[in-house]
Amino acid sequence: MSERDREFDEELPREDSGEPEKPDGADGLDDLDPELVEAAIRAGEEAAKADIAKDAGRLRRERDDLSQKLADTQDEAIEARAQADEANARYQRLQADWDNFRKRTAQERIAERERAAEGVIEALLPAMDDLELAIDHARSSDDEAARGLADGVSAVRAKILDVFAKQGAEVIDPVGEPFDPMEAQAVATVEDGEAYADTVMAVLRKGYRMGGRVLRPAMVQVSVGGPARPKGEA
Repeated sequence: MSERDREFDEELPREDSGEPEKPDGADGLDDLDPELVEAAIRAGEEAAKADIAKDAGRLRRERDDLSQKLADTQDEAIEARAQADEANARYQRLQADWDNFRKRTAQERIAERERAAEGVIEALLPAMDDLELAIDHARSSDDEAARGLADGVSAVRAKILDVFAKQGAEVIDPVGEPFDPMEAQAVATVEDGEAYADTVMAVLRKGYRMGGRVLRPAMVQVSVGGPARPKGEA
């Protein structure tokens, strides 16, 4: 057959056999072993499961780490709160101690001032006694100049008593009152049937008290022979 005849023959349509043309490689798929395919599928699934399990394990570890960190943070917060409460309690105790110390020292300073004032007043009491005697003597005198001197001495005595009062000192002068052995000393008695018994009839020397403490009791004369004082009557 010549070259021209072969080209003509290739151009002619071929007879249809009735079977569809198979794509390239189709014969190879039909030749695959179904068990191998199943095994490959299982292997893929196992690999996927392994990957998922690996990721799940990693996520669980991360979750556990975060949970532990959270627990540690909570423990640290609880410990910090406990330390803060303890520090606050110590501060409150320190504040209370400071307040007590401040009050105690203030009271001590007041007591020291009172003791110092008491010492000064007690030292002046003999001079006050002399002024009292001088005033009584001058007023009982017939000399006009002496009575005028009594007024001047009385003014000095009043100024001294004012200083005593500013320091908290008070005069004990219980004339006409029931005898009180805590503030007076009975050095003489006088018979008097009309006055209640144990009534102070005269003060021979005045006493002084300061801050509830008797610096010096008054020296007094009390009545005897009279009726008993009714209970509850001052």
